[in-house]
Amino acid sequence: GLNEAASPLTWRYFFEELRRAGYVEGQNLVVERHSGVGKIGHQAELLLSVAASKPDAISTVAMEAALKNTPVAIPIVEIGLDPIAFGLASNLARPDRNITGVAMIVGNEFYAKHLELLRQAIPTASRIACLTSRELWESGSNTFGPLREAAKQVEVALIPAVLEPPYPDSEYRRVFAAMAQDRPDALLVAQAVWNYAHQKVIVELAKDARLPAIYPGRSFVDQGGLMSYGADLTEIFRRAGSDVAQILGGAKPGDIPYYQASRFQLIINLKTAKALGLTLPQSLFARADEVIE
Repeated sequence: GLNEAASPLTWRYFFEELRRAGYVEGQNLVVERHSGVGKIGHQAELLLSVAASKPDAISTVAMEAALKNTPVAIPIVEIGLDPIAFGLASNLARPDRNITGVAMIVGNEFYAKHLELLRQAIPTASRIACLTSRELWESGSNTFGPLREAAKQVEVALIPAVLEPPYPDSEYRRVFAAMAQDRPDALLVAQAVWNYAHQKVIVELAKDARLPAIYPGRSFVDQGGLMSYGADLTEIFRRAGSDVAQILGGAKPGDIPYYQASRFQLIINLKTAKALGLTLPQSLFARADEVIE
């Protein structure tokens, strides 16, 4: 697993799925773990060095750019955003390379949904900051197009809070300090591996700034973030484990359709809402899959 920014708890579901198919680490399965955290910009080298050891399969998380620009012949199961938008596949049903996996965001309505939920939580919010990388923010209409469109319709100003690689803690502090000058009413945190890797510092900085925020996954809310809307990682990692098991059994990645995340969860941290002095509407709680008290 390259880029293990997801928690060990999440990878548990991946290995459960492999076990179910008869592959048990230490018995008939050898697993090499490599972390890409802190190596943003060096992902291609990481991928090549792992491929050089000729494993039967490689599983990656959020390494779209490296996968696109660094062709390796080994079967790859990737957990990422939208493989079509990133140029990894032209057809989800029949991947045309040696790569298949799980698409966590397809159709690009993801961030528009975040905006809608933020507006439901804080109807007066008219200035919303977006914590993302320059590459993602400037990647044309693919990632943030529908968000910009939705913001325009409800007359919300989007403020880019743009991170520069390699994304150390100090870069987050710099961006939050710069963001404070723009006086946003709320914050939208993008789905990105480096944001997951720095979730503790992001949640802390948002808390210090008394900034209500929506995050891409529940682990941020477990750390004290206000709310999250994102794919159910249990489902995603199980699916990736199942893909790897099929490949170990002789299947070709091109014959395994990309799986599109279908279960999305809204999690709310009531304690954080109270600390921020927010009274969230009942309609939002009615939509929540879980409320942490």
